[in-house]
Amino acid sequence: MLANLEQFDRRPQAGDGLTPAAVALVVTQDSEDNAAFIITRRSSKLQKHAGQWALPGGRLDRAETAIEAALRETEEEIGITLAREQVLGLLDDYTTRSGFLITPVVIWAEPDLAMNPNEDEVAATYLVPIQELELPDVPTLKKIPESDRLVISVPLPTLNTQINAPTAAVLYQFREVAMRGLDTRVAHYDQAVFAWR
Repeated sequence: MLANLEQFDRRPQAGDGLTPAAVALVVTQDSEDNAAFIITRRSSKLQKHAGQWALPGGRLDRAETAIEAALRETEEEIGITLAREQVLGLLDDYTTRSGFLITPVVIWAEPDLAMNPNEDEVAATYLVPIQELELPDVPTLKKIPESDRLVISVPLPTLNTQINAPTAAVLYQFREVAMRGLDTRVAHYDQAVFAWR
């Protein structure tokens, strides 16, 4: 995984007029020693994207890098302190319909994490085996009348749900790049209409 991320030719985007943000794709092990990633359910109290599935993350503070923001947001949202040395790599930037330029940061965390979600932002945290990203219906692509781009989603049986973009785009590129060593791009995939605002 580390070697694949190190050789990946990441594509940043200019993001003119967009708000810079970062998400943390935290890879660890679950209770059965399976490689897994952390995903959260956003609090229903939030003004934007309430109740949605998401990776820990948020907007960059002034003069903050994407890596610094991903580490800070992981600590603020789910109570896990991770170090710069645990960062495995970055994926392509992804622009959202709601005005963000997201940089995904892949981070390794030791198993048996004591997650302590911030109730103001996170309703719950989950560990999902990364093997679920290898299922034959990953990704799910569909056409919608509102866009000329395909909308991407990722089914996760552990959660009994479909994860939508931008998280779906990040998870799919993680599978392709980190797990398979491919140069698959995802910037051309769109989001479901409900996430456009």
